[in-house]
Amino acid sequence: MIEPEVLDAGLGDADDDDFDLSEVFDSQLPDHRYLDRELSWLAFNLRVLELAEDPNMPTLERANFLAIFASNLDEFFMVRVAGLKRRIATGLALPTNVGRSPADVLADISAEAHRLQMRHAQAWTSLVMPAMADAGIRVVSYDTLDEGERAALYEYFQAQVFPVLMPLAVDPAHPFPYISGLSLNLAIRIRNARTGRQEFARLKVPPMLPRFVELPPAAGAVRYLPLEDLISNHLDDLFPGMEVLDHHAFRLTRNEDMVIEEDETENLIQALEAELLRRRFGPPIRLEITDDMDDVTLDLLVKELDITAQEVYRLPGPLDLRGLFDLSRIDRPDLHFTPHLPTTALAFQPGDNNERADIFAAIRKGDVLVHHPYESFATSVQSFLEQAAKDPHVLAIKQTLYRTSGDSPIVEALIDAAEAGKQVLALVEIKARFDEANNIVWARKLEKAGVHVVYGLVGLKTHCKLALVIREESGVLRSYSHVGTGNYNPKTSRIYEDFGLFTADDQVGRDLTRLFNELSGYAIEKKFKRILVAPLHLRKGLLRLIEKERRNALGGKPASVRIKVNSMVDEQIIDALYRASQAGVKVEVCVRGICSLKPGVEGMSENITVRSILGRYLEHSRIFAFHNDGEPVVYIGSADIMHRNLDRRVEALVRVSTPAHVKELNDLFTLSMSDNTSSWHLRPDGEWVRHNIGEDGKPLLDLQDRTMTNVQRRRRARAVR
Repeated sequence: MIEPEVLDAGLGDADDDDFDLSEVFDSQLPDHRYLDRELSWLAFNLRVLELAEDPNMPTLERANFLAIFASNLDEFFMVRVAGLKRRIATGLALPTNVGRSPADVLADISAEAHRLQMRHAQAWTSLVMPAMADAGIRVVSYDTLDEGERAALYEYFQAQVFPVLMPLAVDPAHPFPYISGLSLNLAIRIRNARTGRQEFARLKVPPMLPRFVELPPAAGAVRYLPLEDLISNHLDDLFPGMEVLDHHAFRLTRNEDMVIEEDETENLIQALEAELLRRRFGPPIRLEITDDMDDVTLDLLVKELDITAQEVYRLPGPLDLRGLFDLSRIDRPDLHFTPHLPTTALAFQPGDNNERADIFAAIRKGDVLVHHPYESFATSVQSFLEQAAKDPHVLAIKQTLYRTSGDSPIVEALIDAAEAGKQVLALVEIKARFDEANNIVWARKLEKAGVHVVYGLVGLKTHCKLALVIREESGVLRSYSHVGTGNYNPKTSRIYEDFGLFTADDQVGRDLTRLFNELSGYAIEKKFKRILVAPLHLRKGLLRLIEKERRNALGGKPASVRIKVNSMVDEQIIDALYRASQAGVKVEVCVRGICSLKPGVEGMSENITVRSILGRYLEHSRIFAFHNDGEPVVYIGSADIMHRNLDRRVEALVRVSTPAHVKELNDLFTLSMSDNTSSWHLRPDGEWVRHNIGEDGKPLLDLQDRTMTNVQRRRRARAVR
């Protein structure tokens, strides 16, 4: 098992051992040198919202970004806000990374979240909904329909909706009902016609029904009616003999973070299943209501849900705009991004007779770097595992699974391999947040097929993206390895930007063999050659590489650090980058989400530039590139610069050694950081400023469009040869 000690970074350079990292932390840095991580996350979601507000974006993509914003914010409350509240309640809360009390940060979060949710609601009602209407897609209200349309809707309501509705009364015989997290509900006040007494009822909007009911077209436009609008206009059918006085929509968010005491449980799956059940009953942390809700109804909800005024969000327009995911899928190509079709990586192109490429022969010729979704997941990663499953020369397959799809061909390939008599090891991370239930199902299916399934290490999540195939060739065992930045998930591979390295390098194979032995057994590996592994080596390895650039700069040599991650939070790494900047190292950071680093501060970080790119694809790859006095050191892998990744997860970075691949990664970085590329620039005060229009008034270059063009150009160039 992996012990939490700091060992050799495995960089393979003899002079690495000359570094005394204690010297790195001698110089003083100013206080208040970090940005608050929670507010930085909210700033990330604001960037998503700005895409929805952008009139130059395709209309249905704007609706999709509104849905993404809503889904992101739900998870933020369920995990980050919930965790902060739990620590405050238990008295375990420490000052945050900016030295403020958790209670103060919670107040800041609430104020900013209220502002963002109002802006989000207004973006729908004032910007995106009118833009959709102009394009012939109208979301209408019930009171705009004529009698004939209402009659047709009533038939639909009676046949498809009414049978699944479950009104729940609240009275002395019926206590206030349990309100499930993220459900959309109607709070209804009624008067008993016989007694004259006012009563309260709760009605859940059925989540299994379409959120928007399609109506017959009118005036050349397709039309949709929100389901809650349809239901609320037929409440008399649910409460015969009662007078419906008022009704209002509301939505509750609960604490859905999970805490498992692994050291005290004998069966992790059973403990996790129990925790999944408990998750449904987590305490409320946010109440969203429509802006027309009366005080009587609100007071009742606040009292029964035991929620504070700070946790109430009164919003104009419909609640739960995750429903816009459905509308964003309407088949209107003119209102979507122009499709990008992934190409097959050059090394894996079919042969002259259009025969399927021999993946193993291609990898034997040299390392293969694949860039998803520009290059196909199906013809690279998926083919790699499917060919391994069928190949009689393959003896064993070892793989980590963090998140995968519900109909995963990856899992099916592992099952096929096991049923064919091969040794198959699958490390299924059943603690992957919000995928726990799915992963338990897959783990049991794999076990039933004869796959050796392990669940990682106590106290650590296994987040690394690794696959290892052992193949017999002429009486010798050869290792074929894949190390990626993204999950083995065919569905998300179409929208997540990621890299993966295929290699037959013996050293990488030995490294992965040793790492899998740690993950499945009790081996303690002291050193790896071509990979950096957390929680053992990764932090120290990165600090050494940054320190080497600092020393080179002090010695008058060219020095640079380039880091592309989803989040940049870890204080030790940030401080090392500050010190490198002070020495004259050019530091470039491309971060999608949270960034606690302050760039451009005189005397501390004036040599640091931070950019963020968001678009049709979710930027997900992690790249770490160091100038190294003209002999570049470049890694890709699964780790972000966060405490959890460096200290509480098993992560792996692999060194990219082929010069063409190093150039490809650096060229991508150069394009990402260019002033001519559309991106957000981080200011020292934490504000992100969008730069998407050039001085000539024309849109700046779109990184993702240009990357697809570059990939296709490489393919055409090969075809010409």
